[in-house]
Amino acid sequence: MAQKPREQWSTRTGFLLAAIGSAIGLGNIWRFPAVAYDNGGGAFLLPYLIALLTAGIPLLIMEYAIGRRYRTSPPAALRQMARPAEVLGWWQVAISFVIATYYAVIIAWAVRYVGFSADQAWGDDPEGYLFGTFLKAADEPGFVSGYVSGVVWPLIAVWVVVLVILAFGIRRGIEKANKVFIPLLVVFFAALVVRALTLEGAAEGLNAFFSPDWSELGNGSVWVAAYGQIFFSLSIGFGIMVTYASYLRRRADLTGSALVAGFANSSFEILAGIGVFAALGFMAQNAGVPVDEVAAAGLGLAFVAFPTIISEMWLGGLFGVIFFVSLVIAGLSSLISIVQVVVSAVQDRTGMHRIPAVLGVGGAVAVVSVLIFPTNEGVYLLDASDHFINQYGIALAALVGVIAVAWLMRKLPELQRDADATSAVMLGRWWKICLGVITPVVLGWMMVDSLIDEFDENYEGYSTDFLLGAGWSVAIGALLVGVLLSLIPWRSAEGGLIDLDMETAEEAEAHRRGHRPGEEDR
Repeated sequence: MAQKPREQWSTRTGFLLAAIGSAIGLGNIWRFPAVAYDNGGGAFLLPYLIALLTAGIPLLIMEYAIGRRYRTSPPAALRQMARPAEVLGWWQVAISFVIATYYAVIIAWAVRYVGFSADQAWGDDPEGYLFGTFLKAADEPGFVSGYVSGVVWPLIAVWVVVLVILAFGIRRGIEKANKVFIPLLVVFFAALVVRALTLEGAAEGLNAFFSPDWSELGNGSVWVAAYGQIFFSLSIGFGIMVTYASYLRRRADLTGSALVAGFANSSFEILAGIGVFAALGFMAQNAGVPVDEVAAAGLGLAFVAFPTIISEMWLGGLFGVIFFVSLVIAGLSSLISIVQVVVSAVQDRTGMHRIPAVLGVGGAVAVVSVLIFPTNEGVYLLDASDHFINQYGIALAALVGVIAVAWLMRKLPELQRDADATSAVMLGRWWKICLGVITPVVLGWMMVDSLIDEFDENYEGYSTDFLLGAGWSVAIGALLVGVLLSLIPWRSAEGGLIDLDMETAEEAEAHRRGHRPGEEDR
């Protein structure tokens, strides 16, 4: 089968904005501030920075190098490295499928809250409004019993926007969208932070956020939290960066791009922490309580604490609109990258054109999302799925991946040569030490620590039956799907079997030189 020319980013800036857009998501805004506050405040920034330099950026470079070298999606790239490794690639695709189904729902909630902010529809009880009036959440966890129309329609709208952008392709769709999304996000969030800093009590909130507790640096769980935050916030471990890097030009600077993306993501997280805790300081002062009594994370921060703040401040409606529009933009840029992993994998394996792949595969993700999560039990299903797919999907897949690449296939020297050939910053021995020793040890430690907590008590006090059905089965199911997909001999669009192991002598020589036949070094 003749190989179709692979799409490419039009500029390095386009790739960087897409990579940054993928990394900057909902977790940057509502997870990092709480994690930092709970783990030493200002002192947490030291292990956080060390984690960025010893795990985050090295992993980014590794995924960029794999994507650019093999110029294909994770399953095909890993299969070319070693045939059994294809399982890992499809596992990452399955993880992306699962995450996309529930991630879109949170964006749909934020879309509705843009409107709710204008007239502060939640009244005096933001928590009751969220779970009762808006989500109509069931009294206890369970499975689908009824649908919530107020969530269904914005969720469908979110999926229409995402699929339309993906249908336009890499340059005209994803790249152009991020050239709009990222500047808008920066402007909106900067405005939000400036407004938060002018609130009474902002200084109290910032003191709570930044006051260092140096004694926490001797606590192993703080270091685990730092590596976990870096790991989950950079979109590494489930195929996104391999996929995005596969559309790079052969002469792209990998190390420099990873440094820019990594530090941009971390800078935004710190900015988010400043804005969030300035606002929480205002809330604490108004309530006459310490900041630690109003500090929250996740859904509680975005959809309960912030509505409370909005209700108490002058021009709160405008503040609320800016905050929730920022959530929508950050969520969309990340969701697009997650779905692209699934679309790209199916395209590369079957030879499908983009639009049929987007409508077929992306449409399937959307259908699952709409059928399961805008329901009375949706918030419980989302919570359990998110917890288990993160802890035992993304983290475990990354651990297996780095061990496979660094220890089993011994590909780090080869990938380092590829990266160094086109990068302004050379990778030294530190890169191989980080990926060969530090990252596997820390990820393994994270996994053991998480499992100990898991078996000590049920997550969020949910019943064992519910966790088995909505949590463990999701994480284990993603792995099983990865194994099954790697065994299926899929056919191309032209009807022939695709053999990804075949490589002509000309292609092998081109790989050694650093480009494909007929492709000029740019």
